[in-house]
Amino acid sequence: MRLLMLGGTEFAGRAVVEAALGRGWEVTVFHRGRHAAPDGVRLLLGDRTAVDGLAALDEDPGTWDVVVDTWSSAPRAVRDTARLLRDRAGRYVYVSSRSVYTWAPPAGYDEEAPVVEGASPDAGPTDYARDKRGGELAAEEAFGADRSLLVRSGLLLGPYENVGRLPWWLNRMARGGPVLAPGPRDLPLQYVDVRDQAEWILDAAEQGLAGPYNLTSPSGHATMGELLEACVRVTGGPAELRWTAPEVILDAGVEPWTQLPVWVPPHSDLHDTLHAADVSRAVAAGLRCRPVAETVADTWAWLREIGGTAPQRPDRNAKGLDPEVEARVLAAASGV
Repeated sequence: MRLLMLGGTEFAGRAVVEAALGRGWEVTVFHRGRHAAPDGVRLLLGDRTAVDGLAALDEDPGTWDVVVDTWSSAPRAVRDTARLLRDRAGRYVYVSSRSVYTWAPPAGYDEEAPVVEGASPDAGPTDYARDKRGGELAAEEAFGADRSLLVRSGLLLGPYENVGRLPWWLNRMARGGPVLAPGPRDLPLQYVDVRDQAEWILDAAEQGLAGPYNLTSPSGHATMGELLEACVRVTGGPAELRWTAPEVILDAGVEPWTQLPVWVPPHSDLHDTLHAADVSRAVAAGLRCRPVAETVADTWAWLREIGGTAPQRPDRNAKGLDPEVEARVLAAASGV
């Protein structure tokens, strides 16, 4: 198989490249040159937002079995690239997001749920949901419904994370002391290891799959307790989890998802949207999810290799809770 990866040097794209190389695929990476690509790929340099930014791709004589695109800004960048490649590639895989669904989808929503309105493949940058939906439309416009695969990702965790969720929890556990652990402990989570997503994408490309797929684990593949306890074990730090009721956390003004990454309160629109989607279509198509302990351990090993500070995407806000706020909430929870 011949793969053209648009991006491919960070997180989700890098995982796809490494998985493809592991299968012996021929891999071409088209990127801006801001980060080093994995060894063993063929490189093309260009900036999709610049005038003539696709020149290197346009002038290259290559053809590919599949293109994988993780773009998450102006849909017209997907439009231009997909139009350029529609006669030179067999299939276009666009890594989208479950954010494309109209807020707030009910628990158990599947790929037939309503999507956001107002998205256009010709648009400049708008908001994340419409950008991703516009990217989907651009891929389908150029490649048709039968040659475009829309991977609607959920929460992504694993090595190379540049969003700041799991790295924050790992560093917090390594620091030790009492840790604000947002309850309930058995809160079901829904996420996917970025490497499992990558393997599924390559399998789907080989099978010739098309259309939208909610791509994340079944709800409850891990719980909040299992995730945080794995973080404590792997870091070996003297962290003491203090499980705290959601009401206490919310009354203190702590923001779910952002200040306490991954966590959202149970029985809420946020939880139904982020941790309760129907993923049976992806599972039936071969999605396999590794244990949470493996994801946590491998992310910690990578984090130590790079000195403990994870890269941060400039278009994503910082994650984590200020230590003073954490101490104040813990004190309130204990009645001190």
